[in-house]
Amino acid sequence: MSAEVQGDRRRPPVVAVVLMLTALLTVLLIAFAWPAARSEPRNVPLAVAGPAPAVAQVENILEQAMPGGFEVTAVPDRATAVQKIQDRDVYGAIVLDPQQPEMLTASAGAPAVAQILTQMSSRLSPDNPPKLTDVVPLPKDDPRGAGLAAGALPLVLGGIIAAGALTQLVRSGRRRMVGAIVFSITGGLALAAVLQYWLGSFEGSYLANSGVIALSIAAVSLTLLGLEWLLGTAGLALGAAVMMLLGNPLSGLTSAPEMLPSGWGALGQLLPPGAAGTALRSVSFFDGAGVGRPLLVLGCWLVAGLLFCSLGAMRSQRVVHARHEAKPVTV
Repeated sequence: MSAEVQGDRRRPPVVAVVLMLTALLTVLLIAFAWPAARSEPRNVPLAVAGPAPAVAQVENILEQAMPGGFEVTAVPDRATAVQKIQDRDVYGAIVLDPQQPEMLTASAGAPAVAQILTQMSSRLSPDNPPKLTDVVPLPKDDPRGAGLAAGALPLVLGGIIAAGALTQLVRSGRRRMVGAIVFSITGGLALAAVLQYWLGSFEGSYLANSGVIALSIAAVSLTLLGLEWLLGTAGLALGAAVMMLLGNPLSGLTSAPEMLPSGWGALGQLLPPGAAGTALRSVSFFDGAGVGRPLLVLGCWLVAGLLFCSLGAMRSQRVVHARHEAKPVTV
């Protein structure tokens, strides 16, 4: 029997390949389209300043308009409401002033939520429409926040490409780790420069923005390197699938975590892309308010990646030691 015939028999049937590709395409569609198609407010934190009866009335109006859409917190005055927005405790606020009610938004925190609140403002007082104030606006060069939303994909791809390239091109595991760390720093500096100085999507400290991006790329690339070290190509593929198919669409960068299907937004914030997006918004537009938790998440992924790499190195040493002991002794 010829080698060509034997090779054909070892390959999977065309039908199996087609079915596998169809399943993969379906998973990709679900992963990216489902969160967007089911995007709506779910317990979005909102402050309301005014007398208790008026606050209760507004809460009823919001519940009737969007059941379960908002989680209302009563505050004593406008100044407190503004502070809560700037501290990232709420996405917006309603100030119930009898003379001139006001809707406070923060488009830099979540443009989609700010748009919904702006549309809702007309329902609150049809006879006396609230004044609209964007407390923390997006930059003038990127008023829709498109740069930050689009930046999630390069963040993930950067870590995946780094892990894949280093695995193929660098033999030493330790040199791979060093390469991933160095690439994370240079990649962070480059991406932040493009987003802040060219596209105008970022504000605040350039070094702080690039630091968050670098930490994010390092968390992804080192985790994938460690998984490949431990499990081989399957580990790299599994890690890349989690980051791309879960982390990217569940990051909430195009809307907000509270607008994703129940539970999935919280999961997205526990993955590097979601944590990176929240951290970038905090350091770029809110003077670091609310950055603690996402940085902790990124730090945990970074430590996990280093741990995986350490375990992979130990496993490699055991394999080499076992091979050395198995060699026959020649006289």
